[in-house]
Amino acid sequence: MQALDALESNVRSYSRSFPAIFSRARGSIMLTEDGRNVVDFLSGAGALNYGHNNHEIKAAIADYLESDAVVHGLDMATPAKLEFMETFNTVILARRNLEYCFQFTGPTGANAVEAAIKLARKVTGRQNIISFTNGYHGMSLGAMAASGNRAYRTATGVALSGATFMPYDGYLGPSVDTADYLKKVLADESSGTDCPAAIIVETVQGEGGINVASREWLQSIQAVAKSAGALFIVDDVQMGCGRTGHFFSFEFADLSPDLVVLSKSLSGYGLPLSMVLIKKEFDAWQPGEHTGTFRGNNLALVSARAAIDLYWRDETFAQEVLRLGEFMRRRLESIAVKHGNSFAVRGRGMAFGFDCQMSGIAAATTRAAFERGLIVERCGPIDQVVKFLPALTIDRETLDHGLQIFEQALNQALKRIRSS
Repeated sequence: MQALDALESNVRSYSRSFPAIFSRARGSIMLTEDGRNVVDFLSGAGALNYGHNNHEIKAAIADYLESDAVVHGLDMATPAKLEFMETFNTVILARRNLEYCFQFTGPTGANAVEAAIKLARKVTGRQNIISFTNGYHGMSLGAMAASGNRAYRTATGVALSGATFMPYDGYLGPSVDTADYLKKVLADESSGTDCPAAIIVETVQGEGGINVASREWLQSIQAVAKSAGALFIVDDVQMGCGRTGHFFSFEFADLSPDLVVLSKSLSGYGLPLSMVLIKKEFDAWQPGEHTGTFRGNNLALVSARAAIDLYWRDETFAQEVLRLGEFMRRRLESIAVKHGNSFAVRGRGMAFGFDCQMSGIAAATTRAAFERGLIVERCGPIDQVVKFLPALTIDRETLDHGLQIFEQALNQALKRIRSS
C-alpha cells in the first residue's frame, strides 16, 4: 500500500476506504494478498451484478479470445455486435413490448449520459435539461451539470450550466407532490424555467442516498415530459440490469422512456460497455455526430450476450433477486428496530440504503465492517447512508453472513462514538 500511495494520484478513493491489495475474487468473495476473505457488498459500484469472475460468462470470453475474433473494431459490423443486439432485442426488449435502436457510446456511463443529453437537444432544438435534487449522472461536464452533489460540482472548476433542478419524489416531504410542482413550473410562462429538451431521472437514486421514487410519481414525470415536448430519459446505469428485481428499473412503473442509458453491469463481467437505447422516431443522429474510439467493445458484447442467455431467458432469476431483496429488507429493518428506529432503511430489489442520519456513524460503521471482513460503501448528500449492492447471484448464506458483519460493525461504531 505504501508503494501504491507513492505512485498513484491523490484522486484515488476506494483504495483509501478499503486499504488492502486484492489479488483474487470469485462470486461475492474477494481475497487479499495477506490471505483475508472479504465479503463484497460493493460489486464494483454496481458493475458486477453477476459476481466476480462468473465462470460461465468467463467461458464465453475465453472462447472468443481463443478464436482470434475481433476485439477492437471501432463501430464496425461484427458477428459479436449483431448477436448481442439480436439477443437483447428478442429476450429483453420484445418481451417487454419495447422498441429501441442501439447506440454504443464510449465505455463509461457518463459518456452514454452525454450522448443522451446531446441527442435530446438535437431533437428538440432546446438547451435546458430538467434533473432532480440528489441526482447523479457522471463526472464529465454535461453529466455533472445534471448532477446535484456540490462537492463533485465544485471539483470541475468551471461554471456548470444547461440544467434546472427540481425536487425529487419525497424531497419536500410526503405531503408535497413534486411532480405536480414540476408540471406547474413548466406550464407557467413566467416561472423562469426554460422549456426543457429532456427530463432525466433515476428511478432509484444510487449515489444520492438510495432514494426510491414511487410508481405514481414516475408516471407523472413521464406525462409531464410528454406534455412539455421534452424527451423522457431514464438513467439506468446503476439500477439497471436486474438490480431492482427487473432488468430495467422502470418496468414496475410501466414506463416507456424515450431514451434509456445503460452501463455498469451491462457487460455482465465488469468490462467497460455503455449504450443508449433510442426510440426510433428520435434517432436524429447524422453518421459520426457522437463518436469515440472504444464504442461497443466486442469482448464486452460477448460477455453481455452470455449474461442475458444465462439469466434473462425466463423469470427465474428475477424472482430470486426479488426474494433475496425481501430477505435483505427484513434483516436491515430488524437491525434498525433494535436501535429504536433511529435509522431508516430504503431500497428496491437488491439495492438498499441504511440511513445512519450522521456521516460519522456511517463512516465508523463501514470502517469497522472492513476490519471484520465486509466491503460496503457510503452514499447520500453527506455520505450518511450505508449502501448495499451485493451481487445478484450471491447465495443466502453469504448474504446473511455479510449482514451479520454489518450489524456487528454498526454496534461497534455506536459504542466507540458514545464512549468518545
